[in-house]
Amino acid sequence: MLMGALAGQSLSCTLVGDPSLSRRPMSRVADPLTRMGARVTLSEGAHAPVRIDGVGGLSAIDYRLEVASAQVKTAILLAALYADGTTRLSGAIGSRDHTERMMPRFGAIVDVGPGSISLRGGGSLRAATLDIPGDPSAAAFWLAAACVVPEARVSLSNILLNPTRTGFVRVLQRMGASIEQRMQAHDPEPVGELEAQNAALMAVTVEGEQVPYLIDELPMLAVLATQARGSTLVRGAAELRLKESDRIDAVAENLRRMGARIETFPDGFRVDGPQQLKGARLDSFHDHRVAMAFAIAALCAEGETCICNAESVAISHPGFFETLAELTR
Repeated sequence: MLMGALAGQSLSCTLVGDPSLSRRPMSRVADPLTRMGARVTLSEGAHAPVRIDGVGGLSAIDYRLEVASAQVKTAILLAALYADGTTRLSGAIGSRDHTERMMPRFGAIVDVGPGSISLRGGGSLRAATLDIPGDPSAAAFWLAAACVVPEARVSLSNILLNPTRTGFVRVLQRMGASIEQRMQAHDPEPVGELEAQNAALMAVTVEGEQVPYLIDELPMLAVLATQARGSTLVRGAAELRLKESDRIDAVAENLRRMGARIETFPDGFRVDGPQQLKGARLDSFHDHRVAMAFAIAALCAEGETCICNAESVAISHPGFFETLAELTR
């Protein structure tokens, strides 16, 4: 996203990511920015570090997104603010839509249609005041914990309930989870309360257009699948291999260490359940979502579980283990 914001500036800079970010493919961002006139140089293998040599202005483009990535979409929209003309995006635009919702608050001219997004560049932005609700991807772990711990109940307030971010809640409900949702606000983002309690879970299939709406929660879904009756199948989620870790392989290795059976595919996995998990020595693979998913797995496992490199949770949920300790007292 920062690549997009910097692409139209009159300065030169180098962006250096941490080890996980440096494994991510950057050409998917660099290519459209280059088409807009930006000067972007990637390191060997099309990874970070990324050098951007400012050109002080860009040209609008019509661009078709091949992968549903909110980060790529946002990078292009941020660059479009500094482009002459109107930039139009089409294709796989059905990912989280916070950028499209927020930009008009700052004075950007954005038109969101059923199959396209247009942004007129060259305007001026204005300051705005926003209330930031709780992150539904962080909330997902507490909802999951409530589902699998006997007699558990968890209530969460001020949670973002944007439909592009609540795919995990919808899948949990399909699995038979007991989840109540109460709306508190609607503009510019829907916000409300969620309450979940223990319930018997059934297997589910997640594929196609459903995937972008819970891509970050799929490691947690794989853990829940071990406790659900039937065969849970996830396909069309090859993006999992391009996150902070290869989340398909990371989840599979940890589940197998806990004695579970999982079949993996290039774009997903299958888990049959229910299966009894056993405490084991696990690895987060320096991935915050893997660490948190298996902390919840440990709640329904026999024996003690140790998660190595668990400090990675600080990336998105610094107080995760303190909250976990409070909930399990």
